[in-house]
Amino acid sequence: MTALAAAPAGADLPFRLAGIDLVADLSGALLWEDQRLLVVSDLHLEKGSSFARRGVLLPPYDSAATLSRLTRLVLRHDPRTVIALGDSFHDREGHDRLGAADRDAIAALQRGREWIWIAGNHDPDVPAEAGGTVVAELSIGPLAFRHEPTGGRGEIAGHLHPKARVATRGRAIDRRCFASDGLRAIMPAFGAYAGGLSIRDPAFAAIFRSTAFTAHVLGDRRMHVIAASRCC
Repeated sequence: MTALAAAPAGADLPFRLAGIDLVADLSGALLWEDQRLLVVSDLHLEKGSSFARRGVLLPPYDSAATLSRLTRLVLRHDPRTVIALGDSFHDREGHDRLGAADRDAIAALQRGREWIWIAGNHDPDVPAEAGGTVVAELSIGPLAFRHEPTGGRGEIAGHLHPKARVATRGRAIDRRCFASDGLRAIMPAFGAYAGGLSIRDPAFAAIFRSTAFTAHVLGDRRMHVIAASRCC
């Protein structure tokens, strides 16, 4: 167990991947400024209503909360293109269960920009009514955007919902994080109700082929960089 590192640290951090300069946003998004490209992963919209159908009652506000955060992010960065990196909807019927206000919010987010849905394992068939373009994966220059990580060079993926357990002020806390070794990256889940998987889980060592990768941990006011091997 180790204290949370804070050097370098900032609200947003430079994030170099496969020779490309990106910015890791404190919200859990990635920004490719040269391309005016914004990437978010694992929105899991309508997870609350999905659980309710199975008798697990959660406050039904997750979609509104997630879309509100995403709206603030888009307004701040004004991207030309947005890539939603899979599992944008918690299940195949998730879009159908969206309320009118949430549908309007998605339409407003898409207005005037290119919107790309990457198909995920929860939402392999994003409906046409969701707007935008649906693809299995996408390559731009040396970077490949897909939902499930393969460990390929230049890959930006989601799916695993990385989180890091770190010690701070005498207690251990779990926080969402980016996981990267400079050649590939796994993004944190953006959704309000999305859970997380510890970066010490063997699934991450399999992708990075070792524990020699870094967690960019999302703090309350700034991002912290810590070696994955030093997390609890």
